[in-house]
Amino acid sequence: MTPHTQPPHTQPPHTQPPHTQMTTSSSAPKTLSLTRTLLLCGAIAGPLFLLTVLIQDYTRPGFNPRLHLLSQLSLGDWGWVQIVNFVLAGVLNLLYAWGLRRRLHPGRAGTWGPLLIGAYGLGLMTVGVFRTDPADGFPPGVVAPAHPSWHGAIHALVAGLTFLALSAAIAVFVRFFLARKERWWACYCLASAVLMLVIFFGGIGNATLAARTLRLAALIGWMAASLIAVRLLCDPDTAPAHQKPAQ
Repeated sequence: MTPHTQPPHTQPPHTQPPHTQMTTSSSAPKTLSLTRTLLLCGAIAGPLFLLTVLIQDYTRPGFNPRLHLLSQLSLGDWGWVQIVNFVLAGVLNLLYAWGLRRRLHPGRAGTWGPLLIGAYGLGLMTVGVFRTDPADGFPPGVVAPAHPSWHGAIHALVAGLTFLALSAAIAVFVRFFLARKERWWACYCLASAVLMLVIFFGGIGNATLAARTLRLAALIGWMAASLIAVRLLCDPDTAPAHQKPAQ
């Protein structure tokens, strides 16, 4: 008769509680959704700003887009529209900067890209709060001051710094796209960064060309920043699940 022996006790494999597994698996989509939303803010910031300026260019009484700087849209009875436009674009770009940091940090362009886009957003908010001075007969019936006001001087200084910050931000993405072997995007960023500075600072001192060159430089820079956001949104890491390539 053999003695009764108890089979060795085996430990069941360690499994996470169902609620823990669910929390872990659901946190990634939430993080991805937030990053996409923040990048989307950057994608719409440029087109929305430019469209609002374009509508005002041809609807504001007495305003001539060939003569008057776009910042002068902040003046007059309807000036609040452009003030809101500046501030809203600034807020959207601050959110975009947050999205860039979440998407890229600590990789290439993950530090300076968000910082410079954030500076660009703060600059837009500042030029919205500190308005420029009347000039060249706009607003109608308002006499232009003989010397720049304190808020006009702040506006002019910050406007130049805002263009510099945006140009530097776009230039940061030249190396980013080169590292990804996306040479066309790298060339586009380099051309946009250089052109917007050359056009802005080349025409700002010419009273005849200043209004047009400022709009052209803004078009180039604002759209470049937004298109970078669109490109990042198309990446598999930030694409919705149904758009991701099969593994």
